[in-house]
Amino acid sequence: MEDLIAYLLLGACTGTIAGLFGVGGGLIVVPVLAIIFKSQGVAHDIIMHLAIGTSLATIIPTSISSLIAHHRRGAVLWPAFTQLAPGIVIGAFLGAYIAHQISSDALKMGVGIFALVVAIKMLLDIKPQAHRELPGRAGMTLAGAVIGVVSALIGIGGGMLTTPFLLWCNKALRNAIATSAACGLPIAIAGTAGYIKVGLGSPLLPQWSSGYVYWPALFAVALTSVFFAPLGAWLTHKLPVDLLKKIFALLLIVIGVRLLLL
Repeated sequence: MEDLIAYLLLGACTGTIAGLFGVGGGLIVVPVLAIIFKSQGVAHDIIMHLAIGTSLATIIPTSISSLIAHHRRGAVLWPAFTQLAPGIVIGAFLGAYIAHQISSDALKMGVGIFALVVAIKMLLDIKPQAHRELPGRAGMTLAGAVIGVVSALIGIGGGMLTTPFLLWCNKALRNAIATSAACGLPIAIAGTAGYIKVGLGSPLLPQWSSGYVYWPALFAVALTSVFFAPLGAWLTHKLPVDLLKKIFALLLIVIGVRLLLL
């Protein structure tokens, strides 16, 4: 029961954060799931694989909701999405296979360091400057593949990679965020499929798992995150978002350090 409550609270937290800042909650979900899984006695060798695979699966329902909302506002750059998507799908599936070959400790270090880098970027308000236009189809496919691989290795929806890339390619912030949200769906689907496939048959998996996806955590986190995302969106109009971003960055630092010490 305590674990279920923790999953529900985690979903509420990540849903609110997603609504507030327009970013996925993977950098919160993965470390917290890792901590919960450790307390449950999940085998150390698969803790991070299970946390990342489950995190990617929780992104599917929230990304569908986000994609629909942005599409209704006409903000998604569908030509850019269709050029990025093939590389994203290949990259995310490949990322799961790469993760399967990496130790849980190495994945933990990668996620922790990435969280710290994102936190510093947010604290310093570092934004990419537009230097060019979108590359051709081959360049977009390659960019999508890189985004997919990194996202699958870390367990995020790719917003922290896709949005800066599109801004660098001279796209408006509103369109970059919307298109990035759309790209989160193929990342989540392909990444989840990959983590399920590579994890099947592992003798270390806990009950109620399909490969590296743990269903009780997935359902609980997804349930509350979907309900709390609108609250986060509402709060953006009521609270000083710049201050909240700094608080979120400090939270990422604490979580990143905690993960590195896990």
